[in-house]
Amino acid sequence: MSRLTVVNCPSQDLAITNKVFGSQETLQMIGTPYVQIENGLVYLFAAHPGLETGTIALNTVQRRNLRVSSGDSLEVAAFGRRPEECLASNMIIDIQFFTMKKGKEETLDAARISERVKGMLGGQIFTVGQRFVLSYIDTNYALTVISATEEATGEDAQVGLLDAGTGLIFETPSGSGVKITNQKTTANKLFRTKEFNFESIGIGGLDSQFDEIFRRAFASRVYPPHVIEKLGIRHIKGMLLFGPPGTGKTLIARQIGKMLNAREPKVVNGPEVLNKYVGASEENVRKLFAEAEEEYQAKGDESELHIIIFDEIDAICKSRGSSRDGTGVHDTLVNQLLTKIDGVDALNNVLLIGMTNRRDMLDEAMLRPGRMEVQIEIGLPDEKGRVQILKIHTSKMQTNSFLGRDVDLAKLAEMTKNFSGAEIEGLVKSASSFALNRHVDVNDLSAPIDEENLKVEMTDFEHAMDEVKPAFGVESDALERHKLQGIIPHGPEFEHMIKTCKTLVDQVKNSEKTPMVTMLLEGAAGSGKTAVAASLGLESDAPFIKLISAENMVGYSEGSKISYMVKVFDDAYKSPFSIVILDDIERILEYVSIGPRFSNPVLQALLVLLKKQPPLGRRLMCIGTTSLAGVMESMELTNVFNVTLNVPNLNGQGVKTVLEHIKAVSVEELDAATNLLDDTNGGGLPVKKLLLLVEMARQRSNEQVVPFSYLVECMQDLAL
Repeated sequence: MSRLTVVNCPSQDLAITNKVFGSQETLQMIGTPYVQIENGLVYLFAAHPGLETGTIALNTVQRRNLRVSSGDSLEVAAFGRRPEECLASNMIIDIQFFTMKKGKEETLDAARISERVKGMLGGQIFTVGQRFVLSYIDTNYALTVISATEEATGEDAQVGLLDAGTGLIFETPSGSGVKITNQKTTANKLFRTKEFNFESIGIGGLDSQFDEIFRRAFASRVYPPHVIEKLGIRHIKGMLLFGPPGTGKTLIARQIGKMLNAREPKVVNGPEVLNKYVGASEENVRKLFAEAEEEYQAKGDESELHIIIFDEIDAICKSRGSSRDGTGVHDTLVNQLLTKIDGVDALNNVLLIGMTNRRDMLDEAMLRPGRMEVQIEIGLPDEKGRVQILKIHTSKMQTNSFLGRDVDLAKLAEMTKNFSGAEIEGLVKSASSFALNRHVDVNDLSAPIDEENLKVEMTDFEHAMDEVKPAFGVESDALERHKLQGIIPHGPEFEHMIKTCKTLVDQVKNSEKTPMVTMLLEGAAGSGKTAVAASLGLESDAPFIKLISAENMVGYSEGSKISYMVKVFDDAYKSPFSIVILDDIERILEYVSIGPRFSNPVLQALLVLLKKQPPLGRRLMCIGTTSLAGVMESMELTNVFNVTLNVPNLNGQGVKTVLEHIKAVSVEELDAATNLLDDTNGGGLPVKKLLLLVEMARQRSNEQVVPFSYLVECMQDLAL
């Protein structure tokens, strides 16, 4: 390493070569023509007879790069690598006028300027961030190396050797006045990073959606405008992200905006556009596009991408004619937005990203090609996606050693079926709260906290599972209430019925040919139909199970009932496998025998929903229960159910089996009790009545094994 004194470059002609100069003796002292200055910049050193030993001649730009003046000293050393080791396959170079004058503009051919750079500067090693001067057609340009790709590894490098085979890509800053034509480009000009990867920006479980978003919305924008012009196509100008709440639609839109080398995205909540003054709402829409219009008029296809993000777009883009407010403002808003996206003066530098939970409410004209034609469903993540999301939300815990070794993310992903991304985040927060609370002394909050032993363990996640429930999950509490006594197999007929039910559930889960099965369980009141349906649901391991019963819709109008049922079925379609239980259908239909009267609109809605096939890739099991099979047949409901099964009452042997199972009477009195309760000739005894009778007798006798006399007494009270 040598310390050399900085002097001015000997001549203007030498100044534009980007070389540094010194005496022959200085060059021999360094030992190689490639030198590295103390701040890391690498230059090609050439001998000049007019320079003294111990000096280094730098041009103005080089002195600015190194932040030195004439007379200062610099540490100069031989570059430590062989030049061929750092050969660059590609370089991205920023180019602008060396001296900027207002209104000055120039169009440069990329191939010719590249040839000029290689002819003048070939064989030199450049450092990322290095600035140099190029003289081309009597004009001086300032060039800056933005990035270099090493040919040997294909990775980004800090330095790169420029030779005839190096690909050069030129970029021009906004407002520079320099326009580049006939140039190949890379995605790096559009994206801030080399990878377009959702997981790296905190979004997991959307691999397939990512592929479609990139292909439809961004692949064309990677190419230079002249390629797209030759293809005769226009860029996608609108994209709609729809799906259940909490799946990451808004997060995706915001993060996409951050990944792009575009203007800062404008984020608008749908209702914010609305204004009480006539015409003001439409003016708000026009203002959103004003900057993009101004730039497009000035620069055309060379203008930057403007992103407008509409959250809850259904608030302003409802189907025209659906709003009955009398003002018509929603209709004119839709018209204004359509004009801006795809009107006569439509822009090619705008990307509109809309998010909604209710795609069905949007005006159809908004969804046709040329407008918001890319429609991506952001659904509930699958198991692989849930693992990705859990990794994202526990990454800092893992890095800082706060995550317990027993935490199995794969097992947690299996346990969190039908959890959205937001619900998984809530689960991690809840688990953390259990871990934090464990190390806090409530009786002495001033006591020091042991941070080193703070761990979020698997048990914390298990406790959190009891707190955080998915919106599209299993109503386990409601189902458990309907089978408090469990399922008691009380005879061959009942066991065969249960076996058939389980076979049908497995068929829906596993068969490619049967995506939907509807099953009606009919039998006398109290025979255990709802308990059987609830038990089948809980044992099915379905991620979505919903119980529709009259008690959920007390006081509902007919329209409200229909809307509620439609929503349940729509929610079921979002899950890969769902079970919907329609309990006590005659009550849902408001059937009464006097008249008879029932709700025909609700009946028609049920007939449609039970025949409607789920979307491709989704599976649905629908189980109905009724105590009035004849009425269901007269309403033609039995025709839309694939299978109708009878849930039998208890015969004599069935009564004995149940009494034995629940240990209701002593062995000595079992036969007498069975004979007392046997109602085979009367159609059998409903199991619910038997269990009620036994529990009443236990309460009266204060004994688990009920004396025969108490059974007789309770039977008389219940008039059995």
